[in-house]
Amino acid sequence: MRKLTTFFSTLIFCYSLNSAYAGEVEVLHWWTSGGEAKSVNVLKKMLEAQGHSWKDFAVAGGGGESAMTVLKTRAISGNPPAAAQLKGPDIQEWAELGFLSNLNDVAAEEHWDDVIPKVVTDIMKYQGNYVAVPLNVHRVNWLWANPAVFAKADAKIPTTLAEFFTAADKLQAAGFIPLAHGGQNWQNATLFETLALDILGAKDYLKAFVKLDDKTLGGDKMVEVFRVLKKISHYIDSDSPGRDWNMATSMVINGTAGMQIMGDWAKGEFIAAGKLPGKDFVCVPAPGTQQQFIFNIDSFAMFELNKPEDIKAQKSLAKTILTPEFQTIFNLNKGSIPVRIDMDMKQFDSCALDSMAAFKASNKSGDLVPSMAHGLAVSEKVQGAIFDVISNFLNDPKAEPQYAAIKLARVVKAAK
Repeated sequence: MRKLTTFFSTLIFCYSLNSAYAGEVEVLHWWTSGGEAKSVNVLKKMLEAQGHSWKDFAVAGGGGESAMTVLKTRAISGNPPAAAQLKGPDIQEWAELGFLSNLNDVAAEEHWDDVIPKVVTDIMKYQGNYVAVPLNVHRVNWLWANPAVFAKADAKIPTTLAEFFTAADKLQAAGFIPLAHGGQNWQNATLFETLALDILGAKDYLKAFVKLDDKTLGGDKMVEVFRVLKKISHYIDSDSPGRDWNMATSMVINGTAGMQIMGDWAKGEFIAAGKLPGKDFVCVPAPGTQQQFIFNIDSFAMFELNKPEDIKAQKSLAKTILTPEFQTIFNLNKGSIPVRIDMDMKQFDSCALDSMAAFKASNKSGDLVPSMAHGLAVSEKVQGAIFDVISNFLNDPKAEPQYAAIKLARVVKAAK
């Protein structure tokens, strides 16, 4: 009996000791369904195993517009969450306003600079200091194809723009929709930036969509991007306007369409439908971008807190996100790849393995570029101006590529 009493006394003491240093993290995100919600739950359990508590602050709604409205209200009232799902230039804007916490001590301890590409860490830093943590990497410039449809049309899955148009003609002649697409602003911009990477190359892509260089935005190469975009639009069906991306993916899955240009989140739709990569569907880099990589990143920005125990919990959260264990679980569920370049990828499928190889290679060659369409390259205001030019061009049969490029340069300059 004495031994049992001593055991429970020790257990209570240890729990009390742990509780004295335990803190709480309130996490704002919009991952409320499917594999994403499952991934968040894993992160919660990993944090709780360290003695801290997790307060879920989930705000459902697409790309997070509703969540950002709530975040602004909370921050202005002086009660921000410990962590919030932010990305790209939004991180810099919140840091400039003085809301974000410095994570340099965690980054140094965990050697983040050694295992994460600089082009990614630059986005996570403000004035050289870490203020956010990346969770994953999505490759935007993928082409998804139904090999059975291509076989029926006697067409070859394209690797160049010239091959794309040859294949599209064959698919159309065989009665298939060549390119599944949803006529929404961000989808139009996804197609546009993928073409831009091929036609401009990584160097001029960065000039146009990161440095916002007038001459590049309105130059001859950009005119060519608009010209090719217009040509491609003739291989998209008339029901495209307003279509959600996953419905476009379903068209490829069920054999109505031959291919889709979309980020690697599309893979989840194929997998959910019981399809196997390399057999039922094919994932290849979008035409002309084999050696290049447009990246989209999910990340958590860490907000300034007051209580020492909550700050400790926040730093534990930051550390946990970039552990190989969580990076594996999260990205297997999300369809993306780990942001760490030192990962063991044996549990990932062939699409993810190809993506990781391209991620590493493009990082070395300088062909790794941030997505304009998905908020990694430009501010929300500039992005909105670009979206309008692209969609207006696609929706106007009489629109001229040369004028569209001139207009693009003008609206970006005005929106800076």
